[in-house]
Amino acid sequence: MKDKKVKCYLYMRVSTSMQVEGYSLEAQKERLTKYADFQHMEIVREYCDAGRSGKNISGRPEFTQMLQDVADDRDSVDYILVFKLSRFGRNAADVLNSLQYIQDYGVNLICVEDGIDSSKDSGKLTITVLSAVAEIERENILVQTMEGRKQKAREGRWNGGPAPFGYRLDKENDTIVVEEKDAEAVKIIYDKYVHEDMGIDTICNYLNQHGYTKNKMRRQELNYFTRSFVKRILENPVYTGKIAYGKSKTQKIKGTRDQYHRVKTDDYLLADGIHEAIISEELWEEAQQRQKEKSDPWVKTHSLDHEHLLSGIVKCPLCGAGMAGTVRRRKNKMTGEYKDDFYYRCLHRKKMDEEHFCTYRFSLNQDKLNKQVENVILDMINSKDFGGFVKHNLGQKIDIGELEEEKEQLRQKLRQLNGAKKKLTDMLDGLNVGDRHYDRKYQDMQDRLDNLYDKISDIEDEMADLNAKIHNAYAEHLTVQELYRILDHFDIMYFKMTDLEKKEFLRNLIERIELYPDRKVDERVIREIYFRFPIYYNDQETTGIRLLNDNTVETVVLLTRIK
Repeated sequence: MKDKKVKCYLYMRVSTSMQVEGYSLEAQKERLTKYADFQHMEIVREYCDAGRSGKNISGRPEFTQMLQDVADDRDSVDYILVFKLSRFGRNAADVLNSLQYIQDYGVNLICVEDGIDSSKDSGKLTITVLSAVAEIERENILVQTMEGRKQKAREGRWNGGPAPFGYRLDKENDTIVVEEKDAEAVKIIYDKYVHEDMGIDTICNYLNQHGYTKNKMRRQELNYFTRSFVKRILENPVYTGKIAYGKSKTQKIKGTRDQYHRVKTDDYLLADGIHEAIISEELWEEAQQRQKEKSDPWVKTHSLDHEHLLSGIVKCPLCGAGMAGTVRRRKNKMTGEYKDDFYYRCLHRKKMDEEHFCTYRFSLNQDKLNKQVENVILDMINSKDFGGFVKHNLGQKIDIGELEEEKEQLRQKLRQLNGAKKKLTDMLDGLNVGDRHYDRKYQDMQDRLDNLYDKISDIEDEMADLNAKIHNAYAEHLTVQELYRILDHFDIMYFKMTDLEKKEFLRNLIERIELYPDRKVDERVIREIYFRFPIYYNDQETTGIRLLNDNTVETVVLLTRIK
């Protein structure tokens, strides 16, 4: 009777498509197959991760599946054969954890080329030492690569990646050259920020309205000036003829083993570049000082009891953005006392189409606008049919279906971005340091990775906003009894509320307030009010406020419009 053959798995991995030094998948498989035949082993299954990094197991699906098959005792194998220990992994902790994992299920590891068998007494010790060495080697390669890039920066040469706005690449000389048309916009930005005391939003508006544009480096980018873009220009020392290296770095996220993110650093290399400056160092320093002054925490100087009751609810009649509450402080020259006046203003400068931006400049007095809204509500509740209408229509449950649907769409986008990030990280790790284009490829991938991190951060912010909306929808939703009780005694209860209580009440009552784009002769600016239940106000002589039934068909109830 023939002896039963020992069963084994084969595992192969290559980091890049450039399979050299005998590490190709075919070479690994041939060597492992010959070893299995020589040892009279039966190859039950093969696992192959092509183009996968060995720095951790999270990016190697075949390796993960192999471990799962071992745990499930799928084939009752005794060994896993790998070409070299470096193919099993380069992260020492992952190698040892994976080894311990398979040994817990009675499976051992054989590294054919290294002559290591974990079932032997000396096998695990050798694996411990070699895996640590492999990880150190990998880190050393990374350090050497970064040191080469740092030296390039010290010499004032461009370190790869797209040229900053205002310049174009000169690849032959490893530098950047001034692009006159764009450089003119850079000079305007610094001049107006420092000498004319213009804010960043105002500068964006000026450039966009005077025909200045920027080239789109990526398809998803905008070709007009935005706040964040101008802010980056104001913070970049490259415009003074300097080369900065290490302004941000990849840092491990605390509490994780192989998750990283980009963080800004204060201690970075700043060297004289071989490229031409667009602005003087003195002008750049003045801009940095002004940014520092502007970034100081703003202290609320007016009454802490005041709240901008309708901020966000009142919509800009041009761009549709929520208007914000602002304050103007005036000093009485006779008494020296200060008086605060409060207004609603559109602070957004949204692009409405390819040529036009929001130019709504009116400042609406808060006291007057608040009074108009309060009068609308008073007219509404004075209707003899309003009480019955409220009882009939306000007993609706809160509906967050659309928010949940939007949240799921964001989840899907986030999964796609994380998948793209993981793939790009693996490609970055797998670059061949001996490639003569290594630096440029590395920088290109790093730029793409930074862009992905930006997108992921934006999606995460959107999801946080959605979660807050869902939470607030539940937390701030007034019950029928509470809302009806306040409306039923509105003329008494409302005017006894604090500003904060009024603000919360109005946010639960009103969805949005739309205005006329121009001031009315009689100072009326409200055109329409949309409530959070089926009541609608329109500033027309024959319409006024109307109540809507369940089918959104107008009833015969008409309330007196504002006088």
